[in-house]
Amino acid sequence: MSSPYASNTTHNEPGLLPVSNPPRDWFAQEAQPAQPSTDRRSLTNFQRICYLLSIVCSLYGIIHIAGRIHHRSQNRQPPPDSLRQYAQVGALSPSESSDVCPQPKALFPSKYASLADGLDESFADETYKARVYKALSGAVQIPTESYDDLGPVGVDERWNTFATFHEYLEKTYPRVFETLEVTKVNTYGIVLHWQGSDKSGLPIVLAAHQDVVPVEPATANDWVHPPYSGLYDGEWIWGRGTCDDKSDLIAGLESIDALLQKGFQPTRTFVWAFGFDEEASGAQGAGHLASYMEETYGKNGVALILDEGGGSYGTLYGGDVIFAAPSLIEKGYLDVRIELKTKGGHSSVPPKHTAVGLLSAIIVAIESEPHQVALVRGGAVYNSTQCAATYGPEYPDRLRSLAHDAVHSDAALAALRDALLEEFPKYDAILRTTQAADLIQGGVKVNALPEKVSAVVNHRIAEHSSVAELMQHFTSVVLPVAARFNLSVEAFGKNISAGTAGHVVLSDAFGTGLEPSPVTPMGDSDPYQVLAGTIMGTIESAKDYDASGVIVAPLLQIGNTDTRYYWNLSKNIVRYKHLRESDKYNGAHTVNEAVRAEGWIESIRFFTKFILNSDEYL
Repeated sequence: MSSPYASNTTHNEPGLLPVSNPPRDWFAQEAQPAQPSTDRRSLTNFQRICYLLSIVCSLYGIIHIAGRIHHRSQNRQPPPDSLRQYAQVGALSPSESSDVCPQPKALFPSKYASLADGLDESFADETYKARVYKALSGAVQIPTESYDDLGPVGVDERWNTFATFHEYLEKTYPRVFETLEVTKVNTYGIVLHWQGSDKSGLPIVLAAHQDVVPVEPATANDWVHPPYSGLYDGEWIWGRGTCDDKSDLIAGLESIDALLQKGFQPTRTFVWAFGFDEEASGAQGAGHLASYMEETYGKNGVALILDEGGGSYGTLYGGDVIFAAPSLIEKGYLDVRIELKTKGGHSSVPPKHTAVGLLSAIIVAIESEPHQVALVRGGAVYNSTQCAATYGPEYPDRLRSLAHDAVHSDAALAALRDALLEEFPKYDAILRTTQAADLIQGGVKVNALPEKVSAVVNHRIAEHSSVAELMQHFTSVVLPVAARFNLSVEAFGKNISAGTAGHVVLSDAFGTGLEPSPVTPMGDSDPYQVLAGTIMGTIESAKDYDASGVIVAPLLQIGNTDTRYYWNLSKNIVRYKHLRESDKYNGAHTVNEAVRAEGWIESIRFFTKFILNSDEYL
């Protein structure tokens, strides 16, 4: 190939301006004596030489800088996995690991592999299915409703329905009640103790509750099938309790019965604890069960507690990635009673503000001052958000990007908080302590000024807050209103301010104040890994499994379960219901509660695999 300098043709070399004369003419002029300044040709050649030198220097600088950049790129440390994984567009595959959403290994019984396979064959048998569907249907037909105003057991006759329910359970599962050690606590609480061969190992507790929320009489005609019919229509089992929580209770008993029938004898001890007033605070049921189990097994004497709650499983974020959502923490709880006393009298001569009006002003002030939202790095909501952003196929790209940056940026964390509220309105209840004025009383007659009125405000305390912080906030909102209307205030046992027009008392309405629960540890050697691995393994081994993978993404439990009484028993408490979201017809606590029968079989499979895996791997 000929040299680019071989002709007078203009060439455009990288980094150079075009020139019209070959370089040799420039250098030929260097040997000539300097010409007077009036010689325009000599001046021009001199300028050309300077121009060429400047180009050469520029080229040298560019080459030097490029070399340094190359050297740095060769020696630069790669970014951490937690950042590098986000550099790609979209979600990670479930098969890829993540520092911000670590996943367990799917667990399958190895020691009991043949037993597990035999159980799966039994659960797939149509005769078996018909029998267990009938068992759940019969349980639903007994209306074990619990009420907020129930009196003590043995005094209030409404508890008697649980005696009928016990008779049904014992008749339906004679092998379970004859083989396991059965203890009745406070008459209707049930403890089933299955002693393991190794007495040194801590037991595992599986909990459920026998009661259901009452059916609102006005909605009875809105049900597709009567709420206590237990009707199986060939696809769904209908009735109150099919989703919360008789489905778990019956699935638990079915798992015990199936294992007994196969001759299984556990190495580890397993315990089932069935409360009977979870829907009414749990004090009579789980409250007494907790005391009994602490006396029997000791403080921190249980390896793990599994109760109902948490989320279901399904393709929550689109695509073919299944997310399962156990709960490792619950919100706290406090009902605040506002009691206001003022002078009475005839309503024909009213004061400027009656007690009802003053109470209304306080409630308006409370609703005008909601608690602050917060997204705490490392908290339950933050962690579940990171899992969704990492693996959710259709998770919003903007939130995915903010979640990536929020790992290290406080500004991005705040922006993520605001974006979650905008994208998912339900996060308004998740990220803050909620408050709801639910009860109000006052006045006895239309022509008599009320002398005493009251209201109760229900709170679910956020994971970053506390009962004390809530009480302080509540008091700070009430005080300015009280000062404006000349009211004295007693807040949670302390006299705070003076006034002469009336007296306000703030208190824990029912003595049920509860801090947010401790967080269950997720370390590699913690029992959580066995539970999470069992969730993953049960889903992946289901006959209709057709997903690209399973992600276990723990979340925050907004409501409270019976586990609120079990904190002294174990630091490892998980709330989870193994049921596909699409297998619930209309959810719980509402009309048309129903469970897809075929999908509910997976709950039985899960419990048996959890028992076998726990016995082998814990």
